[in-house]
Amino acid sequence: MLKCAQNLRYSLRSMLVSAKNLKKSYGDFEAVRGVDFSIQKGECFGLLGPNGAGKSTIINMIYGATPKSSGELHVFNRDSFDSARDNKKRLGVVTQDNALDESLTVFENMWIYSAFLGVPTDKRRARIDGLLEFLNLSHKRNANINALSGGMKRRLVFVRALLHDPELIILDEPTTGLDPAVRHLIWGKVRELRDQGKTILLTTHYMHEAEVLCDRLLIMNEGQIVAEGSPKLLCKTHAPGYVAAFDQKNVPLEFAPDGFSVARDSSGVYVRAPQLDDLLRLQFDLKAEALLLRPANLEDVFLKLTGQELNKNA
Repeated sequence: MLKCAQNLRYSLRSMLVSAKNLKKSYGDFEAVRGVDFSIQKGECFGLLGPNGAGKSTIINMIYGATPKSSGELHVFNRDSFDSARDNKKRLGVVTQDNALDESLTVFENMWIYSAFLGVPTDKRRARIDGLLEFLNLSHKRNANINALSGGMKRRLVFVRALLHDPELIILDEPTTGLDPAVRHLIWGKVRELRDQGKTILLTTHYMHEAEVLCDRLLIMNEGQIVAEGSPKLLCKTHAPGYVAAFDQKNVPLEFAPDGFSVARDSSGVYVRAPQLDDLLRLQFDLKAEALLLRPANLEDVFLKLTGQELNKNA
């Protein structure tokens, strides 16, 4: 009995966010429809779903910007809305919009924001300089914001989110619009932050990004959770096997043999099979070489579970 109580206390200490039957409505519209989830200390937790799935609403409730309609939502073991003021001191947010003052330099922007966050005056300069170095921006310390590239501005938003050394970092579509080199740089920094013990909540439309970074994730659709688990487990459970992409002209419209999953869209025909050999034989039978052969991935899971995978009659 004592051991169970100790385990429960440890579990509560390690749980930074917990939701039970969480709901949020705007008039007659239910944006979040009774979800349960938790975010553990030190993990990178992904929140995925199509537009309108409820992701932004959940983030706003965690941050304390939006009150819940019903259910429970605790952040740092306190009600997210009632304790929003105190919780924000322990939260860092990389917003979708950069919202930097383009009339000021990089350092001036960070100095003003660190004051707003309550970073002690005698520690601000070292904190800013350390984070600029961490995000490979030291050489732009005295540059005006309008002289930065899009990737540099995005990295500076990371610096801003980390100024007060937050425990929980919310990354709201952090790499949208970035080129692959900058995206990979940011991925590396996110891993470093997690390895330092930071807890990360990530929303993204890049399934590969979620697959690379997340220890565990939720997939949402229409305000509800449709799947939860590690990327590897979700792929194994919901979209095992391999995928071949074909030009539509090489695959008959009625094509849907047993054991194959077939989806069509404007980019081509996607066939999923249990084994790679099945797809190699399929190429021979169709007398057509696949445009792409690959293991099934999180994107296949996402399309299937959110109802966006086209059926064989589409």
